[in-house]
Amino acid sequence: MIGVLKESEAGAKTDDICRRHGISSATFYTWRKKYGGMDASEARRLRELEAENAKLKRIVADQMLDMTSMKELLAKNW
Repeated sequence: MIGVLKESEAGAKTDDICRRHGISSATFYTWRKKYGGMDASEARRLRELEAENAKLKRIVADQMLDMTSMKELLAKNW
């Protein structure tokens, strides 16, 4: 991704870059918006943080599901 964006910054045409790398122009512009101005290590770190964030969100969702089921179980009158 970073290499593709560097080519664009060097002056290559967007259509040529997309055709050469087999990506759509929408993908290119999404990458530029998200990773523009970053180097490879910063982009890698961002992806790691996004993966960690997704993992933490799944953990929270699982805990909320467990809490909800326990509340329902405790609310029943035996």
